[in-house]
This record gives sequence, C-alpha cells and structure tokens, in this order.
Amino acid sequence: MSGSETVWQGRYLRAVREGTWEYAARNGDVSATVIVGVHDGRLILVEQMRVPIGRRCLELPAGLVGDEEAGEALADAARRELEEETGFRAEAVEPLGDFQSSPGLTSEDFTLVRATGLTRVGEGGGAGNEDIEVHLVPVGDLAGFVAGKRAAGVAIDSKLLAVLGPVLLGALT
Repeated sequence: MSGSETVWQGRYLRAVREGTWEYAARNGDVSATVIVGVHDGRLILVEQMRVPIGRRCLELPAGLVGDEEAGEALADAARRELEEETGFRAEAVEPLGDFQSSPGLTSEDFTLVRATGLTRVGEGGGAGNEDIEVHLVPVGDLAGFVAGKRAAGVAIDSKLLAVLGPVLLGALT
C-alpha cells in the first residue's frame, strides 16, 4: 500500500486513506476463513448478533486466522472455529478459493473451505460471550429456510450466496 495513510487505528481495525479511497483494514497478519460443512445431508449454519447492523445474521460458520496465534495454519483455524461455533469437528478441510469480502469497503479477504468427515463433539455456541445459534438445514430446504429467516427480520450474510448460487441461478434460466 504505497502512499497510504492510517487515519484511525483501533485494536483490531484501522481506517486507511490511499489517494481518494478510504477503506477498513485488519491490523496485523490476520485473514479469515468461511466454512461449508454438510452433515447427514444438512448444511451447518450459524445465527448471531452483529453489532454493526444491529440485528442477528444468518451465516456460514467463519472466523479469523492468526488472531490467537501468529502463523496459524488455515486448516487449523477452520477446524477450531467450526468446533467453537457449531460443536462439529472436521476430519479434513479443503480450501476452495480466496475471496474479497467487500472490495470497495475493506481489504479483508477470506478463504472458503469445505469441511468433511464431521463429527458432533459439542453444542457449539461460540467462545466467551458469543451467542451463536446453530442451524442444521437440509440442503434441499435451504432456499426456503433462508427466506423464512429473512421474513423474520434476520439479516443474511452475502457469503451464503456460495451455497445459494445454484438455486438462484436456476431461477434465472
């Protein structure tokens, strides 16, 4: 980022100005992972309060890589976050690609991963004061489940498009 200026910096984020652009960036060498896991034909989703939008949000399980341990491996972080949030332990984690969260607003990127060989080892719910509700949604009922949550006022994370895409694209043909 040549020519960039930090306008404000907090513990986790900073606001950056580069030319005419202003954007948010994470502090340190921290990235994110988003986890797609299907157990017994049911997609694992989480719902939690998100302060920036002032309401609960339906999401794929996700978390930060390297926020607790410098140099943490992507697969280790994905396994840790999946178990903390959902109570499922993954035997294998396969990277599916790197994506930008919102490239006009933030430099944040995430790696989408597929978790397989899932075993339920706990209730999930998150760490500390996180209030995460776990949903196991039959894959065939996903679009209806998401529509029901939206109608109930729950926000829908755009990363769910990764799994809703085929349904939505089918509606365009």
